[in-house]
Order: sequence, then C-alpha cells, then structure tokens
Amino acid sequence: MTMKALIKPISAIIGALFISWLCWADGHGDPDKILKEDHPDSYLVEKGDTLWGISNRFLKNPWMWPEIWHVNPQIENPHLIYPGDTVKLIYLEGSPHLTVKRGEAGRTYKMTPGSSASSTSKSGDIKLEPSVHVLPLEDPIPAIPLDVIDPFLTGSRVVSEEEIATAPYVVQGSQRHVITGVGGEMYARGSFGEDNAVYGIFRQGRTYTDPETNEVLGVQAIDIGTGKVRDVEGDIARLSVVRSTMEVNLRDRLLINQERRVKSIFYPSAPDSDINGYIIDVEGGVSQVGAMNVVTINKGEREDLEAGNVLAIYQKGEVIRDPLTEQTLQLPAERAGLIMVFTTFDKVSLALVLYADRPLKVGDIIRNP
Repeated sequence: MTMKALIKPISAIIGALFISWLCWADGHGDPDKILKEDHPDSYLVEKGDTLWGISNRFLKNPWMWPEIWHVNPQIENPHLIYPGDTVKLIYLEGSPHLTVKRGEAGRTYKMTPGSSASSTSKSGDIKLEPSVHVLPLEDPIPAIPLDVIDPFLTGSRVVSEEEIATAPYVVQGSQRHVITGVGGEMYARGSFGEDNAVYGIFRQGRTYTDPETNEVLGVQAIDIGTGKVRDVEGDIARLSVVRSTMEVNLRDRLLINQERRVKSIFYPSAPDSDINGYIIDVEGGVSQVGAMNVVTINKGEREDLEAGNVLAIYQKGEVIRDPLTEQTLQLPAERAGLIMVFTTFDKVSLALVLYADRPLKVGDIIRNP
C-alpha cells in the first residue's frame, strides 16, 4: 500500500475523532452552575492562548479543568490542545459537554516500520511493513503565560537555615577584586566534594517564618550565577564564573547544582488537602499585588501542594464598632482573587496571581477555591 493510500483513511479516522469531556462538577451537570452566562458555543484555539483562558471562557470555575472532563482514551495525549483545534459546547441528555476537534496543527503523519504493521512469513521471518504515526506539528498551548514565570522556574530556591549557613562562601575575587562577573575568577572557602565541579552562586535573601506559629520555613537563596571549580587546596577553592545574573560579592554562597524537574505545562486543579495559609512575600519588592505577579505562600510539599494547584485569596474583613451595642466586630474575610502554584519547596511555594479584583498584599489569606 502506498503512503498516500495509507494516509487518506487514517486522516479521515483521526479527523472524526474528538476529545470528549463529561462534566460532573457541582450541580451534577446543571449548566447554570457550571457554565458562565456569556459562554460561547465554540472557540477556535489560536497561538498565544492558554488553557486557563480557554477554560475561563466556558466555565465559572476554570481551575476545575482537569476534574470535570472525561477524556476520550482513543486519542494520544488527549489533554494537550493545539492552535487550530476547535472547542465546542454540546448537550447530551441535557448535560453540557465540551468536545475538541483536532486541527491540522495538532497532528502530522510519519511513516516508520513498526511491529503493529509487521507480518510473519512461512519461514518464520518477520517482515516489517510501513505504519503511520501521528505526531504534533506544533507545541501544545500552556495553562498560563510561561514567560511571566520563566525567571522563577529554574533560578532561586528556598533552603534550610542549616544548608545556607554551612555552604561554602566567596572570600575574594580574582586579582583582589571584591566583586566579579562572567569570565572572572573567585576564591571560596568551605567543604568542596570531589564529585562536584559546578556550583550555583546564591545571595542570601529573606528568612521566611510562619505568621501564626513563627516556625522558620526556609531561607531565600537568590540566584546570582554559576561557578566552575578549577582547583582546591584545603578548604579554599578557586572557581571561574561561567554565568552571572549580577555581580558576585563577598559572602555569596555556593550550593550544589540541583536538577529540579520543571513543568512547562500546568493543569489547573484544586488541592487534594485542605489549605489554610497566607501570602508571606511578593517577588520584586512591590507593596501591592495584582494579576500576573508572583507571590510566596507559607504552604508547600509537606501540605501536599503540587504545581498547578489553584487557591483562592481572601482579605481580612474590617474591624468595626457595632452601632447599637458599641462592641468591636470583625467582619468576615472577603474573596479577592486566585493564585496558581507553579513551584513547590518543602514548606513554601511560589504562585502566580491569576486574578485579583482589588490590590493584594502580604498577609492576605489563601484557602481552597
């Protein structure tokens, strides 16, 4: 069979397949409780779209994206959506469903020999025949704009007090310089392992403490650059600076490079456990927070938080005086926005503000959405 003949029927079959999702969220399929009032009937996915944005066009609670859909298992990588796909709202037995029809960008065809297309001759020899594999032409759309959080995905970390206190530290730059950059050399003092030739260079930042218990949650280690060990004598090492985001200063710390698995695609979801915490820091040193700002929260991996988890932000209610009894009253907290966790450490996490209907600040409350 020719390549052209193979592709034609497979193209027809794939074109007829849909990603079919079945809503089972609160309301058990009640469209008024699931869908936004101004939802479209269909939407053509474009470059620059995000899963969050598309979900938010249809659903009142976009973080329920992975939970309220039942995926058709016949399609490879059915969770991935590509530019050119069409998202369409349909009703089956009165319940809303969303289907996605694959566009051309989400598939291509590749002819390769494979066991699924093999046969065995009478002599017992295996004869390989061509088979068609469907592969994506373009990258799938992300859940959120990755360029916003890119600087936070691989750089700075949160470490324990002991780890930062016992890490090697810079004692002098090359040629007696107190600061150095890429191409320069520096001397550092501490314990250097024989198997570690490359170290991350960090500047000690804030010490995070829990606002309720005063427990030390960790120390911010701000990414400065990367140093490569040239030679070691006793507890003094000479390193060359091979990467720097800013000039290296005396007392900057060296930490062993970590291979942190970083997600490039996030699926917004509600946490598996009950979360009650606070925003404890805002990246960039600003006093007020809005959409697309990055915040640090006092909950992390030990509370089973995962990248993609969405949390609601609440602001403490005002303290007022009862006009009749003159008693002091604390008004209930008011919902003020949503954040999505994108990086977790042991006791803290970094999160992106997805939505805010008022300025947010350190001390605001975070809870399950």
